[in-house]
Amino acid sequence: MNYFSLNNNATAVGFEKAVRLGLAPDRGLYFPQQITPLPDAFWDKFLGMSRHEIAFKVIKQFVGDEIPQDNLMEIIEQTLTFDFPIVELDKDIATLELFHGPTMAFKDVGGRFMARCLGYFNRSSTEKVTVLVATSGDTGGAVASGFLGVEGVEVIILYPKGKVSPIQELQLTTQGKNITALEVTGVFDDCQEMVKTAFLDESLKKHRNLTSANSINVARWLPQSFYYFFAAQELMKRKVRNPYAFSVPSGNFGNICAGFIARELGLPIAHFIASTNQNDTFPRYMENGIFEPKKSVQTISNAMDVGNPSNFVRIAKLFNQDLFRLKNVCSSYSFTDKETNIAMQEIYKDYNYIADPHGAVGYLGLKKYMEKNPDHYGVFLETAHPVKFLDVVEKAIKKKVEIPPQIQKILNKKSKKTSIESYQDLKQYLIDHAV
Repeated sequence: MNYFSLNNNATAVGFEKAVRLGLAPDRGLYFPQQITPLPDAFWDKFLGMSRHEIAFKVIKQFVGDEIPQDNLMEIIEQTLTFDFPIVELDKDIATLELFHGPTMAFKDVGGRFMARCLGYFNRSSTEKVTVLVATSGDTGGAVASGFLGVEGVEVIILYPKGKVSPIQELQLTTQGKNITALEVTGVFDDCQEMVKTAFLDESLKKHRNLTSANSINVARWLPQSFYYFFAAQELMKRKVRNPYAFSVPSGNFGNICAGFIARELGLPIAHFIASTNQNDTFPRYMENGIFEPKKSVQTISNAMDVGNPSNFVRIAKLFNQDLFRLKNVCSSYSFTDKETNIAMQEIYKDYNYIADPHGAVGYLGLKKYMEKNPDHYGVFLETAHPVKFLDVVEKAIKKKVEIPPQIQKILNKKSKKTSIESYQDLKQYLIDHAV
């Protein structure tokens, strides 16, 4: 499998090179040269397949021959060590819980998969790799956990000062070992822009061998398609016959883009809902056909505080820039913090279920879509455990949230972080601390 740059001004590369580079030299995102639907033989056995078998079949074409089959299966087995339950709330609505991994967020899948792929590629190399990653909340924690202690890899996380939850910040700043946290004065888009600029800074290359672990990296992005397959398999086993609609809380749009890939591979998902907070760049595009990024605003669903979603270009490519085709498959709505708070209260009151703010946005998008499409069976993604947004959730539902073991073990750890304000600060840090 080769990957080409969506800026169309760079040489196509294989999977390993795409993972190592993260971003193409022309600043474009990598995209697979072809996506081949899974064969009939896969679907004939689908209901009886294990999750590891499904994930292997799904990702194999994207990896190609660059990781031997036995090693690839081992990577998958080490990645998928936790559950992805579907919790039914009503006769036609359920939530897919993606927070049962080590950092209690959906990004654990991509973080762990990428870490193990890079570990495989570095198995006989003495060259140190620096993973540079921007986070709006959960990406950094998942990447830090996935790469913690991986030989030959240093992780540097950029996060916006005062714009992640206290527990998210602890996950970013308490790991130690090969994990470093940089607190940026600004918003997530500033962090993301610094990362992209660093990749293309020729003067840094003699100091650092850089790659990214944001969803711009194909090894972080593509494995997110796994849990759509797991969810569909479970719904089929439950004999749900209505068309499936999946509502995805969306910020940088890697997660829903992975859902579109799953659909391209043949997964029978009838419709997607891209549910956003007040950072409404994508819903506005769906209304008027103009992609017009704007500076992100801070909300209580902070992992979606993205004003210029990177993965938009991949979505545009998947649908050949055809807004009409995209609208046939996807709807998009934005919601305020007030609406999100009311939704958390409603979910708890009506279903005795505690949702985090991102899941609540997903729930709102699903309810809005199903008002006009009541024949669908709706699933909203619960992308992070509510404990990660403790103050917001407890204030909304007037109830204490039980703190799980994964979080308890970091509560008394000491944070370690370095503050930066500009790209020049980041560049100087990377040069000064190069090994």
